[in-house]
Amino acid sequence: MKLHSHQSDFVYRFAITGAMPILLVLVGTFGYSVIEGWSLFDSLYMTVITLTTIGYGEVHSLSTAGRTFTMVLSFGGVFTMFYATAAVLGYVVRGEVFDFFGSRRMQRTLAEMEGHQIICGYGRMGRQVCHEFSRQGLPFVILDHSNDEFERFDLPHGVPLRGDATNDEILEQAGVRRAKALVSVLSSDADNLYITMSARLLNERIFIVARAEDERSAQKLIRAGANRVVSPYLIGGARVAQAVLRPNVVDFLELATRSEHLELNIEETEILASSSLVGKTLETSGIRHEHGLIIVAIKQADGRMIFNPPRDAQLAAGEILIMLGRREDLEQISAIACGRA
Repeated sequence: MKLHSHQSDFVYRFAITGAMPILLVLVGTFGYSVIEGWSLFDSLYMTVITLTTIGYGEVHSLSTAGRTFTMVLSFGGVFTMFYATAAVLGYVVRGEVFDFFGSRRMQRTLAEMEGHQIICGYGRMGRQVCHEFSRQGLPFVILDHSNDEFERFDLPHGVPLRGDATNDEILEQAGVRRAKALVSVLSSDADNLYITMSARLLNERIFIVARAEDERSAQKLIRAGANRVVSPYLIGGARVAQAVLRPNVVDFLELATRSEHLELNIEETEILASSSLVGKTLETSGIRHEHGLIIVAIKQADGRMIFNPPRDAQLAAGEILIMLGRREDLEQISAIACGRA
């Protein structure tokens, strides 16, 4: 794994740099002890003042062999200390020390994340997805192999991870087994296909949205395990046409689907078995007359969609409500549907 390899290389180089002065101190201590017959403490003291060039004088009188050993130790100490100091300063100046501890913090953050979103690709489309998740306050991990914009990533709730998203080890590090959803928006359909297959094999419950450039790729992505396939050119072309043919409808959808428009939003929420809504009808649930929400549709557990459901429609666990209304009312009903209220 690239990140672990980089950290291991830094740890190895830093350990070698730190070990050289320690090894020199040990050599000097045992050298004086053997040559002069001094105690280990006196030998250590003499070694330290020699290597640091303090020059307090000899602890005891030195023999000719001891003086020769001292000269060799002095030259070795000067060059070793100079090299070690220069190396440590180099690590600090190049930012390797901060990168190392930053990587460790990021690894701990990734290990603690659960129920998050993973975005593969920080291109134009990936950046839009990241901004939307950040506005919604959703935790996410963004994967990108090499991108200059990636260096300046500073969105809240997001963790940037440099690496090849087609590599299973990188997906594992991003927490794909614990993630709620994965979005693959790389420019290559082949890469998106490979990521979709890998993610589905690693986590059969994850919700996958993939980008496709043509219809044939879209079909392959669905077969590979994608829950939804998005084609930017098809969507963009249809949106342009609708802006001409039905401009007011487009304005309404824009108002309802953008998170910054707090006066009106469209939202979906699943009814869990623990919810008090189970068994009630739309009329007795109070969703419409108490909270003022418009029930656009109900998606039943078998996938069938009921548009503009009647007031006597009975709610069941596993159904998904698609609602239109104010953000605070939508949040209250979502809490009830999840059994939190």
